Amino acid sequence: MEKYINNYVIVAIFIVLGILLPVVALTVGRMLRPNKPNEEKKTTYESGNEPVGEGQVRFNVRYYLFALMFVIFDIETVFLYPWAVAYNQLGLFVLVEMAIFVSLLLIGLIYAWKKKVLTWNSI
Repeated sequence: MEKYINNYVIVAIFIVLGILLPVVALTVGRMLRPNKPNEEKKTTYESGNEPVGEGQVRFNVRYYLFALMFVIFDIETVFLYPWAVAYNQLGLFVLVEMAIFVSLLLIGLIYAWKKKVLTWNSI
């Protein structure tokens, strides 16, 4: 019983440290930084030029779709690399699991391709 409680104590310590360390670091940084606001510092900065036009520009949704597709296939490589390194020890069961994983990603790619998410048309 004491072993299980000890595990919970370790988890609780990590949760407290995970919350406390960023709060302390941000608070110390706020106290140590120079704070001399003026009107010139409060203006929008665009590479040293005076800002022209609206500050909020609408971006095409394709930017976000391409970014999402990149993240999905980037995470695929994060899962594939350790599997490829340890393949000899894992056996046939893990080969079947990885085949299912890759086939699901392939189905997602085909779906995105058919929905023409991957085509880039200039606006």
